[in-house]
Amino acid sequence: MTTQELNLLDVVALTNDLPEYQLYRGQVGTVVEILAEGDAFEVEFSDQEGRTYESIALQDSQMMVLHFAPIAPESEPRVVAV
Repeated sequence: MTTQELNLLDVVALTNDLPEYQLYRGQVGTVVEILAEGDAFEVEFSDQEGRTYESIALQDSQMMVLHFAPIAPESEPRVVAV
């Protein structure tokens, strides 16, 4: 997996199941702490009411950052067809 830059308050999704925590691939959480000099991240999982139901340390390989807007590589201009 490609190394990704994770920041505080990034919204992430699990990329694998963690049944011991009752968390499964695709569940969405928020990075709330950067641990071990960026080698691990505390991720909080909350319900739709904002109540935390799990908070665990994860490595970047266990999650992916979700993006809510289009992303274009900086090295390539974005072309829009008309």
